[in-house]
Amino acid sequence: MSPMKLCVPGDKLCSTEDCIPGTGVYLRHGYIYSSLAGYVLRKNEGEEVRGVVAAVGRRVRHVIQLPVISVVRETETQLLPDVGAIVTCKVTSINPRYAKVHILYVGSTPLKDRFRGTIRKEDVRATEKDKVETYKSFRPGDIVLAKVISLGDVQSNYLLTTAENELGVVVAHSETGVQMVPISWCEMQCPRTHNKEFRKVARVQPEYLQA
Repeated sequence: MSPMKLCVPGDKLCSTEDCIPGTGVYLRHGYIYSSLAGYVLRKNEGEEVRGVVAAVGRRVRHVIQLPVISVVRETETQLLPDVGAIVTCKVTSINPRYAKVHILYVGSTPLKDRFRGTIRKEDVRATEKDKVETYKSFRPGDIVLAKVISLGDVQSNYLLTTAENELGVVVAHSETGVQMVPISWCEMQCPRTHNKEFRKVARVQPEYLQA
């Protein structure tokens, strides 16, 4: 991931065909200019922009997604996940090959924007990787501590790992909605029904217990 670009007031940033103006910018003659001295930020989840194009002699409505471009002062730039950072994530979906997550915190700092991450099957634990089953490691809704091993970009997610004792599931709820308690490195138990469920359990450090 490339570092954020610095700009000064009046810098031409891009065409309005490429981005939607956000904060700290202004429009002039079809281009977006900076109105601040600061950093250029592009947010990928742009608004839907509806246009009408001519195709085969008729007008066809189409929808495209454009990023939102903004300029923020240095004090407003947010912390970004970096390689080696410990992040807190929420599992959104799983399949046999990986778990998809949303990154919520870097260390103890909450993120303003949503970042997506992927925990691949081979990155779940350090030993017996060939025996890992994703559905026995995570479930949607689980809160997980993970480490960033590769940076994402516009097209892809951050790659994360839980292959350390201190990483893995820290909060999980049973099918009855009760928060479970860890009973081993690979199981958690519902205190109400006493049913056990498989997880890749983190050995939680004191600074994370309040989460």
